[in-house]
Amino acid sequence: MADIGILGGSGFYELLDDATEHTVDTPWGPPSDVVVTGTYGGRDVAFLARHGRDHSIPPHRINYRANVWALRELGVTRVVAPCAVGALRPELDLGTFVVLDQFVDRTRSREQTFFDGPDVQHVAMADPYCPELRRVTTDTLRAGAHPHEERGTIVVIEGPRFSTRAESRWYAAQGWDVIGMTQVPEIPLLREAQVCAAGIAMVTDHDAGVEGGDDAVTHDAVLEVMAANVDRLRDVLHDLVAAVPSEPGCDCGAGLRAE
Repeated sequence: MADIGILGGSGFYELLDDATEHTVDTPWGPPSDVVVTGTYGGRDVAFLARHGRDHSIPPHRINYRANVWALRELGVTRVVAPCAVGALRPELDLGTFVVLDQFVDRTRSREQTFFDGPDVQHVAMADPYCPELRRVTTDTLRAGAHPHEERGTIVVIEGPRFSTRAESRWYAAQGWDVIGMTQVPEIPLLREAQVCAAGIAMVTDHDAGVEGGDDAVTHDAVLEVMAANVDRLRDVLHDLVAAVPSEPGCDCGAGLRAE
């Protein structure tokens, strides 16, 4: 029913033309919400709010396996996964987009795989994000003159709490760029499902230990920045979806190895 999926916040439902809601049953239980399909950017798109449309599911309680499975059931083969992040570098201004190319997993309680046995599979994860979708994302941001970084490493923490100053300084000292709570296990599961993925992060705050950032991160402050930039994000996603090639030109689904 849709080739391109968007995993994001609840503010996108009303943007789809001819929206249709789908309740999808999965072996892993219910996804975060109904999946909505429709036309966006001239393409057939499936949209799912990872936190639920009322933003009631915290990041450590999201049923990531069900979310990915539901999109795949509806025919999705490419996914764009926007997320809000804190900057670990002081020069990253609020509202800057970062096209993610690497992640570091600091979560500890999340189900990470579809392959719990007896079918054992190992998935290549050296380069977790689709190179073709990363290129399209970068081209879209450049064409729209949006402030952006063409690559970046996200450290994914468990949540729902934010980092201590000591944790934040340690993450920054490793050379990582941004911090968030949702790209893992979302991206590894998409790779297991042989779905290409692009991660586009929007900087909503400077993390607590970042040089010059004396204020503690608050949820209200993050939401305020998101609200101020949501129209820009919608424009980016619209143009990005329209620019995705009709046929994949990558081999992201070729990284599984069986035992």
